[in-house]
Amino acid sequence: MSHDDPGLNWPERLLDPADYDRQWTLIRPAFLAALQNHRIPEASAETLARVYLPLATWVAAKKGDGLLIIGINGAQGSGKSTLCDFLRLILEQCHGQRVAVLSIDDLYLTRVERQALAREVHPLLITRGVPGTHDVDLGLATLGRLQAAAETDLTPLPSFDKASDDRRPATAWPVFCGRPDILLFEGWCVGATPQPEAALFDPVNALERDEDTDGRWRTYVNRQLETDYRRLFAELDRLLFLRVPGMDRVLEWRTLQEQKLAATA
Repeated sequence: MSHDDPGLNWPERLLDPADYDRQWTLIRPAFLAALQNHRIPEASAETLARVYLPLATWVAAKKGDGLLIIGINGAQGSGKSTLCDFLRLILEQCHGQRVAVLSIDDLYLTRVERQALAREVHPLLITRGVPGTHDVDLGLATLGRLQAAAETDLTPLPSFDKASDDRRPATAWPVFCGRPDILLFEGWCVGATPQPEAALFDPVNALERDEDTDGRWRTYVNRQLETDYRRLFAELDRLLFLRVPGMDRVLEWRTLQEQKLAATA
């Protein structure tokens, strides 16, 4: 989380007890319903509310005249999508804000486009995920349309189907009407910056050692962060980071996430 506010002791000083109680009374029924939709035990409601309500207040306080774009970064399974859903709920119902949500996962290149990258640049680029496997121009165009939208304008929000490993037809994309007050833009690499070139010399894991022996893949990914992704992430007004305790938890939480997805399929 950003700590650019002097003296900020998050989350205690973001929301006084009276405002917290007022917001919790207002949002509680919808909050509990959202917990059920996310298969989160109701016993966690108070714990999560004491994080999400102050955070939503912090976000709302950053709103100026134009579209406020909040980036949300975190490892797989860290709760980015869940956070976005609850922030949208609270910002809309407690703060009167119109909120759109976009995942960088929905900007993945089509399978055909990634097949071309795999042939022309490196075979590992067939696998979606790393910088260089997203359509940055589509992301910038979408942000631009949301920023300039009039009250009745319709903006299609890109949508990717991970089950088929391809982008959904544009006719199946969700549509946002008008201009949002706040855009929540989430993804594991949102806001990432390039590494120094020297840091790319030595492989950091077995994948880089065995599948990227000459460093072409990681050099390409790093170059994308230096160029196209820099333009995209420059649109962010604030960046929140969800820190996980360790990489073992990433695997554990990602496995749980996949189980939830399978249960709802």
